[in-house]
Amino acid sequence: MKKDILLYEDNGLEQRIDKYLTLFYSDITRSQIQNMISKEEVSVNDKKIKSNYILKDGDKIEVCFNDPSPSSIQAENIDLDIRYEDDDIIVVNKKSGMVVHPAVGNKSGTLVNALLYHCNDLSGINGETRPGIVHRIDKDTSGLLVVCKNDFCHNKMSKQFQDKTVNKIYYAICSGVIPHNVGVIDAPIGRDIQNRQQMAISDKGKDAVTHFKVLERFKNHTLVELKLETGRTHQIRVHMKYIGFPVYGDPIYGHKKEVSEYGQFLHAKKIGFNHPRTDEYIEIDSELPDFFEEFLNDLRNSNK
Repeated sequence: MKKDILLYEDNGLEQRIDKYLTLFYSDITRSQIQNMISKEEVSVNDKKIKSNYILKDGDKIEVCFNDPSPSSIQAENIDLDIRYEDDDIIVVNKKSGMVVHPAVGNKSGTLVNALLYHCNDLSGINGETRPGIVHRIDKDTSGLLVVCKNDFCHNKMSKQFQDKTVNKIYYAICSGVIPHNVGVIDAPIGRDIQNRQQMAISDKGKDAVTHFKVLERFKNHTLVELKLETGRTHQIRVHMKYIGFPVYGDPIYGHKKEVSEYGQFLHAKKIGFNHPRTDEYIEIDSELPDFFEEFLNDLRNSNK
């Protein structure tokens, strides 16, 4: 256990304990500080306090950082397609069929299992089962993911996702021929009241905005580029179904006669962001998976 002792000096302003510690520990969020206070890992003058405690001149603040418990998730020697890595972040190109993090029914073979073998240090903000994971993509969606090695960079990257400043570009093959060259789908997404394991367009859902651009048309399919303003669960898949052009191969939202062994033909092709430590803009592109390209070539040949 690590313990910090801080002596507060009155600066003439009323200062809440949670706000003060957030300023002092720049790599810890206010909600994390509040959680530590609720667990009595923070005390003032050897007494437990609440998050709204107003500090007084001369207060002795004691902050305890418990040693993390050993992870029960096993590191596994699984090949990773790493497109960028430094001391703070990793950008990995996830293959279709790989689950991002362990959950019920998926305890091994996940991206997290592979990352734990590759890298000793991953951020702990999302807990034991999701170390380093800032955002996720579905099991059968392939493409680029940013992973953070420390909490400081995790918080910085999370802020960029919250502020919608991360540039996320996807490619998808959709069923049907989309007549419009470009379009914007602005429709809120929430849990499907008929099936809680699925998402649906809902007036009670969260705002969701997807931009699309047609790249290529075929007899019965369309290749589109998609840009997300928001990052709702299954957003692209739900939005494309909503406008009548579901992602090809999608076992949940697509046409049942077009189910593919690869799942939905959806690839997170490009991601751009400011490096969480240096603020340098980084943009990474990835090629389409082989099965995706092969199907595109089949569609092109059928157009001849």
